[in-house]
Amino acid sequence: MSLLKERDYAVSPFIVVWELTRACALQCLHCRAEAQYASDPAQLTFEEGKRLIDDIAEMDRPLLVFTGGDPLMRRDLFELAEYAVQEKGLSVSMTPSATPKVTFQAVRRAKEAGLARWAFSLDGSTAEVHDHFRGTAGSYEMTQRGIGYLQELGIPIQINTTVSRYNLHDLPLIAEVVREMGAVLWSLFFLVPVGRGMKADMITPEQHEEVMTWLYQVNKQMPYDVKVTEAPHFRRVWNQLRQRETMPRDARTKKRPDWLGRAPKGVNDGDGFVFVSHIGDVYPSGFLPVKAGNVREGSLRQIYREAPVMKQLRDKSLLKGKCGRCPYKEICGGSRARAYGVTGDYLESDPYCAYDEGVSANAGETCQVT
Repeated sequence: MSLLKERDYAVSPFIVVWELTRACALQCLHCRAEAQYASDPAQLTFEEGKRLIDDIAEMDRPLLVFTGGDPLMRRDLFELAEYAVQEKGLSVSMTPSATPKVTFQAVRRAKEAGLARWAFSLDGSTAEVHDHFRGTAGSYEMTQRGIGYLQELGIPIQINTTVSRYNLHDLPLIAEVVREMGAVLWSLFFLVPVGRGMKADMITPEQHEEVMTWLYQVNKQMPYDVKVTEAPHFRRVWNQLRQRETMPRDARTKKRPDWLGRAPKGVNDGDGFVFVSHIGDVYPSGFLPVKAGNVREGSLRQIYREAPVMKQLRDKSLLKGKCGRCPYKEICGGSRARAYGVTGDYLESDPYCAYDEGVSANAGETCQVT
């Protein structure tokens, strides 16, 4: 099944993220996983990983992302990648940490295994900003070195940036650095208070709106594509701004090709998206710590399709407050992880969305990201 063909998210997700390990050498301020230096002995074995990949492939072959911790801390990483790509026909990308494990040999091995993309995190345009956020001196330099390896080997580059109060002022400069790197995709994660991420580190609802308005312009002006995570209201902002102008439908044709494709409709926690932890626990996303099951006890297919939390998240009629009455709830639905992280209820309104029908009808008109 083509990834670009609209699929029924009640049956199969668009993307599956598998946390291969919790092990990581970095100490990032926002770390969802609260990563540790050593691997958990209870993490899924190689054979269990292969069975998980089998199950994923039978869900209409969604995109598969290897994350962590640091996937490079897992010795059988490339064997798992080869099995997923070469045996099961999956498109696999990876988000490793920028550590000394990112060598030219490791990047070349990833290409040989068939990884479709390598994503690096860049949370500042300078070493001062980025290294503070990552909690490790030299992380910026190692990221730049790894990007050089990807460029040399012709592997598509994705840059991930976590948006927080620490780097809000730096986003325009980061956007320029992403362009200079020749990336095909800039993926921005809007911080959720989970793991080491703190509520005090988040930007305000109004700043969320301003950033997304600015990203609409960035997506039109830059040669790369823009994607967001835990900010489904970007689709609402996009629709509002699109109605106010005549943007050519082929505006993306000049961009660098993004071979993995984009979701034909909105993806949200448990609704087109599912996360599998290092020990096999299944969650609607890595940012929404409400366990739906475990792949050691049942198939991922069954858990994704039948777990009560998953079915509730896909039913937008259950949303509460302003999210429940919002005319954009079917394409947005608000960040369920942020609602849970702030209120304790994943069906509550996203408290960091500034839009309320009839109250902020002009949302998305101004941008103060400078």
